[in-house]
Amino acid sequence: MTSQTSMLPADRPLRVLAAMSGGVDSAVAAARAAEAGHDVTGVHLALSANPQSFRTGARGCCTIEDSRDARRAADVIGIPFYVWDLADRFREDVVEDFIAEYEAGRTPNPCLRCNEKIKFAALLDKALALGFDAVCTGHYAQVIVNENGDRELHRAADMAKDQSYVLGVLDDRQLAHAMFPLGDTETTKEEIRAEAERRDLAVAKKPDSHDICFIADGDTQGFLANRLGKAEGDIVDESGDKLGTHEGAFGYTIGQRKGLRIGRPAPDGKPRYVLDISPVDNTVTVGPVEALDVTALTAIKPRWCGAAPTGPGTYTAQLRAHGGETEVAAELVDDELRVRFTDAVRGVAPGQAIVLYDGTRVVGSATIATTERAAAVA
Repeated sequence: MTSQTSMLPADRPLRVLAAMSGGVDSAVAAARAAEAGHDVTGVHLALSANPQSFRTGARGCCTIEDSRDARRAADVIGIPFYVWDLADRFREDVVEDFIAEYEAGRTPNPCLRCNEKIKFAALLDKALALGFDAVCTGHYAQVIVNENGDRELHRAADMAKDQSYVLGVLDDRQLAHAMFPLGDTETTKEEIRAEAERRDLAVAKKPDSHDICFIADGDTQGFLANRLGKAEGDIVDESGDKLGTHEGAFGYTIGQRKGLRIGRPAPDGKPRYVLDISPVDNTVTVGPVEALDVTALTAIKPRWCGAAPTGPGTYTAQLRAHGGETEVAAELVDDELRVRFTDAVRGVAPGQAIVLYDGTRVVGSATIATTERAAAVA
């Protein structure tokens, strides 16, 4: 490989559009891009028609407060700054998709959808139309250039901060215009904050955002109930016996243990977990943790960070943003990814993304459609 940098290599300064959320990572990323000699313009994405309904302070990334923080950072860096209204696109492609997926009994990841549809689709398309060469973000991942000039997406140099999982939806065209200035940084978050402070960026001590930005109070079940309406249904065990009721199957995820509100304990006294969600009959099935063991899955809508793999192969896979890796055998068959785990894994839910890796290289991702469980627990 000829490059180990997350800056796009160029023999000239690039016109770079820096997506600035109002947080410390995106501010430092924009500052590094400008310091590298690129012609940088900052942009904050207005993603809500009523930004005060999004989280504020430590829990936000899309508020009026955040746009002001981003503007102040751009002023200090000395770059032009704009606010772009993508609220309608965000509502359609991220929020409505999130609601529809839960209604169908699946568990989506809105951050992946935002990267795919907003930051590296709507934003990138607009940037390219305006003559920009690249979109810069504060994600911790690396774009590495091969000897033949092809770009690959790799894990961040610091695995503790790696965010390549939520970027696994990017295709080769999007990677060709992606810049991640923090990806090759082997430093702690405290050192990133110290760098921001040295650069006189007021966001240096601002807490990180977390969870789902468009759910103001962090109550996902309440958010969904408000939009889908409460619908009482049964909570049953694996034999179909009724154990309790719920106010909407959409409020549960596979692998969930807390908040089940089951009146009586299991015969063996062990905790029960959500095993299945059926939106057709509004039923939630619960059972022992061992029944969550998944040995194989099929995934749809694959997106490849480069050429699609041919034939069967052995990879590692990541199943959630903050999860670990597990070894798998995978093969693409008729545009459907078929995956078998070397060791059974738990808590795998349809709607989640599976991201495949070859070493540190992101091969691609797909949306989990069905799972195959281990033998039923006796």
